Amino acid sequence: MSLFLMNLILAIAWAALTGTFTLPGLAVGFVVGFFALWIIQPLFENRGGGYFVRVWRWLKLIVLFHWELIVSSLSVAWDVLTPRHRARPGIVAVPLKAKGEAEVLLVTNLISLTPGTLSLDVTEDCNTLFVHAMFADDPEKIASDIENGMERWVREALA
Repeated sequence: MSLFLMNLILAIAWAALTGTFTLPGLAVGFVVGFFALWIIQPLFENRGGGYFVRVWRWLKLIVLFHWELIVSSLSVAWDVLTPRHRARPGIVAVPLKAKGEAEVLLVTNLISLTPGTLSLDVTEDCNTLFVHAMFADDPEKIASDIENGMERWVREALA
């Protein structure tokens, strides 16, 4: 049985024991089950390390994306609300290291969800992403930020 399935069973058992079959109750049960499985991971044959590493990487991706979301939202709001506009929109070609359609899809969607950027197109070979950026003063820096930020986090999470 996979550790994720065991974690879900523990979450349902937690909700049954506490009598709270709500989303927050299941979430608390999932977290409690995760820590319980993490404590007893030496009892598993394969040590269960892969599951815990993947959960950590996904949590890292979620937190870092939300940080980027807050920073870019403040940057766009500041530019809109102040009299001096710093926006220099442009289209930037970003070389992709992401392999597979799932990685490319997640990178493009996360970029489009971030204020001030929009994924426009991906080449047929999935090696280049075209992004419209609100602040495109330095296209090389934008490409580097995407490659070393969002794309790297996605590659780690899906590895």
